Amino acid sequence: MSTKHLTRAGVALAVLSGLAGGTAYGARELLTRQAAQARRAIGKPLGDQAPLADRHYKKKYGDPVDLLVLGDSIAAGLGAERPKQTLGSRLARGVATHAGRSVRLRTAAVVGSESSMLATQLASLPESYRPDVAVIIVGGNDVTHRVPVADSVRHLAEAIDALRERGAAVVVGTCPDLGALRPVPQPLRALGSRASRQLADAQRVTALERGAWVVSLAHVVGPFFISNPEEMFSLDRFHPSAHGYKRTAKAMLPSVLAALGVVDVVPFGHHAPLVGRSG
Repeated sequence: MSTKHLTRAGVALAVLSGLAGGTAYGARELLTRQAAQARRAIGKPLGDQAPLADRHYKKKYGDPVDLLVLGDSIAAGLGAERPKQTLGSRLARGVATHAGRSVRLRTAAVVGSESSMLATQLASLPESYRPDVAVIIVGGNDVTHRVPVADSVRHLAEAIDALRERGAAVVVGTCPDLGALRPVPQPLRALGSRASRQLADAQRVTALERGAWVVSLAHVVGPFFISNPEEMFSLDRFHPSAHGYKRTAKAMLPSVLAALGVVDVVPFGHHAPLVGRSG
């Protein structure tokens, strides 16, 4: 999620507009004040560019896996201080270790993206590019920018279909729980939490129906962000820190390995596709 977008409209203000529009005038005034408070607390300390982590990992292992990462700032790795701390880099090294194969990482994720921008990210890829597995994390900006859930999941479904047509296995990390954002005060935080969980549920259903593996991030990694925010969040208290990305990658890795056929069993919070598992 882009801090540039946050300073323009504000996470809280967008959630307010989308979720609290029907409340009484007094309640709207309260939430508007809270939105301003959240914007001041979050600020813009990270900029808009995540570290570039794309390269060929563990070349000596041979038999490369092509790993593609799509989505928003979490997928891009905003908040990591070095390339090796990003989600993509950590996943690439995890796949290499467990699969015994080298990994060529390509990151098409763009800070600030909504689900509607997945098509543009896919269009940026060479037509000949055929990833073995694609990881998608998107949705937080859809919530903060008041995108209808039906529109969000439609764009996600189209991206999954396009990736599977390229022969890729797909792993979707559902929208994180915005209730973990401490700079957003209550009751605004509770509204954001409800909206993000509703989108995550819809993403899970849609992705499974389209043949993707799904990782429910609110379940597998969300509790760590809630119980240990100082360690899990970066400077802006909104994006993951290096440790936050380490936890997130560790949480997602079982489904990535399952999608590649390396493991057969996945833990709680991971969901196998309802239709064919290969591209």
